[in-house]
Amino acid sequence: MKDNNCIFCKLANGDIPTNSIYEDDDFKVILDASPATKGHALILPKNHFANIFEIDDEVAAKVLPLAKKIANKMIKELGCDGINILQNNGEAAGQTVHHYHVHVIPRTAGDGAIKEWDHLTVSDAETAEIVKKLSF
Repeated sequence: MKDNNCIFCKLANGDIPTNSIYEDDDFKVILDASPATKGHALILPKNHFANIFEIDDEVAAKVLPLAKKIANKMIKELGCDGINILQNNGEAAGQTVHHYHVHVIPRTAGDGAIKEWDHLTVSDAETAEIVKKLSF
């Protein structure tokens, strides 16, 4: 279902003009208006889901194959060296628009577009506790 108050719903459903590079019944893929690199695209579901916790499993199952399709086109046509596929959930994780979306970001060596994260040292005891908490 579409949320009439959501900017990404409006973009995905054609209510606001976009630089669209792909569209099907479930998704619209547009170029990001504030890109990290040239060609940075957003995969937007046409229905509203705030985040990964709300997205229908059937829709979620279609996202990665679509990201792969977009990434392959970027490699071929833009000549980039690599691709970041990024998806944020919640403000603490960097989500600024609360409509599930996936970033597909073409990368070239040394572009500096995305800072690598700092790597932590986690003790064996802490690791064991995390494994215990997260195991199904």
